[in-house]
Amino acid sequence: MRGVITTRDGFDLRCEQRHSPSPVAAAVLCHPHPLHGGTMYAPVVQRLFDALPGHGVDVLRFNFRGVQGSEGFYDDGRGERRDVEAAIAALHDERPDTPIWLAGWSFGADVSLATDGPAVAGWIAIAPPLGIGDPSTFVAGTDERPATLICPEHDQFRPPASAAEATDEWSATTVATVPMADHFFGIGLDRVVELTIAAIVGPAPAIA
Repeated sequence: MRGVITTRDGFDLRCEQRHSPSPVAAAVLCHPHPLHGGTMYAPVVQRLFDALPGHGVDVLRFNFRGVQGSEGFYDDGRGERRDVEAAIAALHDERPDTPIWLAGWSFGADVSLATDGPAVAGWIAIAPPLGIGDPSTFVAGTDERPATLICPEHDQFRPPASAAEATDEWSATTVATVPMADHFFGIGLDRVVELTIAAIVGPAPAIA
């Protein structure tokens, strides 16, 4: 469903959307670094795209500008924020009363944390390098809406302790660790899905 979204600076981006039968929220999924093979079919994004609709979350994923059919060119995280804004607008136009979460992996996590909008309910940053700018300038860091950082235990770029230190003064921020995983999640994807669902719709009820 849906094949194109258009940014406010005039680029058409390739996208895909999946609806939940009973949506309570929506999520924009942002992929890893465009210059290192990142696309909307990257494993973490794919797993969330498949899993979230079954838990009441509509999802929209897209290719950043310059990636596999999307117009434009890589812009070091600046223009990519407009790409995320276009995805937010597309979801908001469709369901104006549905809270929208920004969820990204790696570069996509950083771009998500740096992007805002009145419809945004919160941020989920998966293996965020916190490297596209000073973490203290990220929108999510100074906002009272919740931000969840999902950090692989053995992340090669920003391990959990470093992520916690870099975001120590952020508001409403939780750092969760995925045991034994590294930045590329050869293992640990099930835990990423669990943590993402818990952040958006709450944890699963305990079994008596």
